[in-house]
Amino acid sequence: MRRIVIYLCLLCMYSGIQVQAQTAETDTVFSHEEAVEQPTDDHYRVVTNRFRDNWFVTGSVGGHAFFGDYGSVGDFKGKLSPDFNVGVGKWFTPGIGVKFQYGLGQSKGFSKEETMFVVGDQLQTADGTPYWKTKFKWWNLNANVMFNLSRIFKGYEGINSDKLMNQFIFTIGLGALHHYGISAQRNEWMGNLELQYSRFFTKKKALSLDVKLYTELYQTNFDAITIKSTGENSKWFDLNAGIRVGVTYYFKKRGWERCVAGEPVYIVNETPAPVIVTNDCPEYGSFVFYVFFPNNYSGRDDAPVVAGDEVNAIDYLASGIFTQKKFTDADAVASRLKSGASLKALRTEDVPTEKANICTGTDGIARGYEMSEMPLSLDMDAASLENFKSKEGYYYAPVYGDDKTWYYRVDDETKTQSLLSGDNYKETASYALNAHAGLDVVKENMKPDAEAETYSFADVYAAIEGNGGYVASCADSATVQAIRHILDEGRILHVQAEGLATSQDNYTGEDASEVGLERNKTLAYNRAYTVIKWLKGNENFRKVVGNNFSLNALTDPIVNVSDQSTRGLNAKLNRCVKVKVHYVIE
Repeated sequence: MRRIVIYLCLLCMYSGIQVQAQTAETDTVFSHEEAVEQPTDDHYRVVTNRFRDNWFVTGSVGGHAFFGDYGSVGDFKGKLSPDFNVGVGKWFTPGIGVKFQYGLGQSKGFSKEETMFVVGDQLQTADGTPYWKTKFKWWNLNANVMFNLSRIFKGYEGINSDKLMNQFIFTIGLGALHHYGISAQRNEWMGNLELQYSRFFTKKKALSLDVKLYTELYQTNFDAITIKSTGENSKWFDLNAGIRVGVTYYFKKRGWERCVAGEPVYIVNETPAPVIVTNDCPEYGSFVFYVFFPNNYSGRDDAPVVAGDEVNAIDYLASGIFTQKKFTDADAVASRLKSGASLKALRTEDVPTEKANICTGTDGIARGYEMSEMPLSLDMDAASLENFKSKEGYYYAPVYGDDKTWYYRVDDETKTQSLLSGDNYKETASYALNAHAGLDVVKENMKPDAEAETYSFADVYAAIEGNGGYVASCADSATVQAIRHILDEGRILHVQAEGLATSQDNYTGEDASEVGLERNKTLAYNRAYTVIKWLKGNENFRKVVGNNFSLNALTDPIVNVSDQSTRGLNAKLNRCVKVKVHYVIE
């Protein structure tokens, strides 16, 4: 009997351990900032500013017609008067704000009763009814709530954007009016309704030309008529209705950010697991790799890792050719090359990218950005064009933006920008920063991570996409095998991406430093987003839950560089994305 009891106790203890092992929570790490849900991607979400930001002053002149209790008396011209208006206001969000206004003017009309506002001699209507002309001199103060209808319905367009250059704003408010120029003291409550059209002429949106349709509503005794001897019913409101033209100046800071500056907050939820004696302990580790980008290119406009797209940004960095564009009409190119005519007016189109592990790269053509010792740019002379066509079957083409010619791929939003120096339009040297051959240069110049191994972009690309074709010549086979071991035998816990951009910018107009900062911050974010999107769409990372991808919004993603040119080593090193992958091999 004692033996049976002992067996039952051991069985219960074993079962409890098994249940505990099955129900115990595993360690989870997740970030509050998930790459696919960044505020930057939502036009209806912004980060509110400090109270001192987003203020403006406004002024306008115009005219109105007065409609009182005897609105049908007299001609319309006799009811027209000028007015003047100034105000100050603040936008709390792109769609909602407040405005305080001071108005000065007069209102003219007619009355069948002899009030304190009567001017001139008595007149008569066609049927002999007597009436008088009236004039009301006044000033008013009013407080209003504003609704930017354009931004409410279309979303906030962003800082220094050429979108929503035309905006419609609806205003509603309350105030008080004071009559002056009469013997008695007269004050009225008033309501204010206004529909404003604003036209901006620069991307800064510092100054707007405004046209305002407005109505000012008053108590029905505005014209001092309260009891009608004629027996006519008094109206609910007296009102001015008119139009004004004016300007509004917006003080800095004028816009709103869509991301909160700062690194994401990580929350670790740990539940102790049962202690199980084993000879195989989990191996936790991390590795880092950098992805380097051409000047003014993030790949965001190429919509990376979306099935069916012609140009994939990551594949372009790994094995792309020049700008990944070609001339549509080869015969027209050949004819112009013979005559020496310009090629700029000819149509161009995208050339689909190939996976770097599939294309061979044995034709002597420069492929990929910083993937070999050959620079990405190609010459536009006839000999180079013809040589390329004999190998690839088409004439390559640069990116034309206005009177600029880009010698590597850029984003659509940057192709019309002018660079500070003509030397920046073309790549003339490569340090192989994206290849295994340039890994020593990267390690020497970038801040080391003592907790992680550092690999090249080519090594990681080869391990993820396949170590063959062109990328095999840019990667190290032993390193690729080490990364494959992590992907095959381990489990990815967390992926972090931090985008960087340089302090260099080509804008030299007013507020150049602010404009340049916003441009480069956007590039830094978009570069990190491009890499995260590539990893999330890859089969090797499909089991990583969305919360375990984080796109770090750095407080200052801009690096000051000493290079005078955008093609120098210092500049190239800081146009990048740092990716850190945390894993466990169980």
